[in-house]
Amino acid sequence: MIKNMKKDIYLKEGSLHIVLRILENGDVLLLHCGMEPFDETDIPFHTLRWYRLVEVQAIGEDQNDHHGNKHTGCQPGQALRYESHSQEPTPTGSVLRVALRAEKLRVVCVMEFFHEVCALRSHTEVSCLGETELCLTYVSSFALTGLSKGAEDPARGCLLSWAYNSWCSELQWRRASLEELGLSPISSMETLRRQEQYQNFSLQAASFCGRGTWPTSEYLPMGAFEDTRRGRALVWQVEAGGPWQWEVSTIGGEYYVQAAGADDERHHWRMALSPGSCYKTPEVAVAFGRNREEAFKGLTRYRRHIRRPCRDNQELPVIFNDYMALLGDPTEDKLLPLIDAASEAGGEYFCVDSGWYADGNWWDSVGMWQPEPRRFPRGLPYVMAYIRQKGMIPGLWLELEVMGVNCPLAARWPEECFFLRGGKRVIDHGRYQLDFRHPLVIAHADEVVDRLAGAYGVGYIKMDYNINGGYGTEYDAPSAGAGLEAHKAAYFAWLSRVQERWPQLVIENCASGGMRMEYGFLSRLSIQSLSDQDEAVKLAPIAAAAPTAVTPEQAACWSLPQVGENAEQMILSMANTLLLRIHQSGALDQLSGEQLALLKEAVALYKTYRKELPRGIPFWPLGLPGPHSKVLCLGMDLGGRSLLAVWRIQEGEMPCRILLPRRFREVRQFYPAGYHCPVRLLEKGSILEAELPEAPSARLYEMK
Repeated sequence: MIKNMKKDIYLKEGSLHIVLRILENGDVLLLHCGMEPFDETDIPFHTLRWYRLVEVQAIGEDQNDHHGNKHTGCQPGQALRYESHSQEPTPTGSVLRVALRAEKLRVVCVMEFFHEVCALRSHTEVSCLGETELCLTYVSSFALTGLSKGAEDPARGCLLSWAYNSWCSELQWRRASLEELGLSPISSMETLRRQEQYQNFSLQAASFCGRGTWPTSEYLPMGAFEDTRRGRALVWQVEAGGPWQWEVSTIGGEYYVQAAGADDERHHWRMALSPGSCYKTPEVAVAFGRNREEAFKGLTRYRRHIRRPCRDNQELPVIFNDYMALLGDPTEDKLLPLIDAASEAGGEYFCVDSGWYADGNWWDSVGMWQPEPRRFPRGLPYVMAYIRQKGMIPGLWLELEVMGVNCPLAARWPEECFFLRGGKRVIDHGRYQLDFRHPLVIAHADEVVDRLAGAYGVGYIKMDYNINGGYGTEYDAPSAGAGLEAHKAAYFAWLSRVQERWPQLVIENCASGGMRMEYGFLSRLSIQSLSDQDEAVKLAPIAAAAPTAVTPEQAACWSLPQVGENAEQMILSMANTLLLRIHQSGALDQLSGEQLALLKEAVALYKTYRKELPRGIPFWPLGLPGPHSKVLCLGMDLGGRSLLAVWRIQEGEMPCRILLPRRFREVRQFYPAGYHCPVRLLEKGSILEAELPEAPSARLYEMK
């Protein structure tokens, strides 16, 4: 029996159970957060102190723990004591605030809950109470100990997932046991019970982070923990819009997860709080389920709650982008036939990609964003109007956060318009990183967007970002990391003002594909460019895994038919997009009749069900794609029916058998209408048996 209890706070939010404990000394612990009811016998009394609600570390304070590369034992975080708590209803659920206090600071831990969503969103607010400055180096946004509590062998049957994310190879989920990651407990739970003060922990941690202005160029800011023995899982995402960190390790014989924004060690982040000032951490979302897939479903529902409402995410117009056809060299002569072909194929947006602003090589001279007359003899507005005449909304590519070193403005603007370190401008790949805290930068960005959306009639902007400005700027900031965070906040505030002025303007989030694929951005922007990958067979696993990181209606996936491709290659290229957003490109005006017919069929079919996708829930009957997957599978539960995309990307045994999440009465090949392959339901509708042509190939099925 747990002793010395002062007060428990029990919450039941939908299917979530949350238990906080206030000890007699005022310490506040998060004892439980999950779908199952709390069982206090799962926690040995002497391990209670490890169930921290929050960790806060400041310069000049001890880190009082044998911690290794972990954020435990943080001070003054461990000195925090209960002040108050409140729970209030919101239009979408409720919010819990727990206030803690120490001599120098006040901390409020905030958890937000959502109706009918098995997920929460968490952040931390830190205020300086002292008469002198408080300099933070780490603050957790979410901390939960006891991921496998109650088990005699906590590591057995527990799995950790993470996702590699790199240029043209995004969304590579991997899964490993805790033993494989070096996280086996040092002692058994029986030993812990006999030796109550024994600190059973590892100095090792499974720690992942995103750095610089490309925060997802190595990993997604996500992870998953599964206890397969008892059917428990949770998936988390950090919504920082910049640097982030999460770790899983052991403490007091138990596994914990902590997630946060930037810290000092990894990101050169120190936040100096003057007396009376407050700092808010990035949001962290956590979804729960009986397994990883179910938790991903909860995360999909949560993402739809927190993103900016827009018509684009409800209507899902078909996008054509010229980049994979013209490769950054658009001209009026080249564009007009493509515009005609895109319109004939069913396109609804036509985006002119990079190169429209320069004559010849433009990489290190970007920044003026004025149309190049040699490219458009009748003017760029003529091309934009031509797109509208063909029944499509015109779009343009921009990269407003950078300025080429050879841009004329770069020599005229003051130094503080740019990221500075060591008193020098940060240069990456021939570009400067602009600092959106400066009014000159804001005024320039406003002029560009207002001119394009107003005078040119642009309704779509592909907002790209192709450098990594590093860990930040030291100008007017206590640290480079804090400077980056302040720039990011200023950039997001600027985006909000643009969207207020131009509410119908659709802004795509792109950073060399998915190098900023996270919900700091995607809660504000409607579409995510999944990848720059231009080989359809290599894009297939990215498409299949996309709904783990992005709602299907925000996931813009290339369809890239190549001149001379056969029918099966064309079908696979279109199948990559049919459960996501169609991001069409390629030389449509040069396709064969067969290719064009398959493309038109796919687009026309997509338009019959696309408005169902914003309510669709993804599922993966064969699991997430792996490095050796021969067959990939992504399903979308649309309520009364489900759509299932199946890709054969390597040769292997056929037919394949796919265990379905529920029973279906009938199945039919949905796309293409011809090129039929054998498919049927077995075991009373619980298994789909499909035989696809030789690899690479794909089919889309409808199941009822």
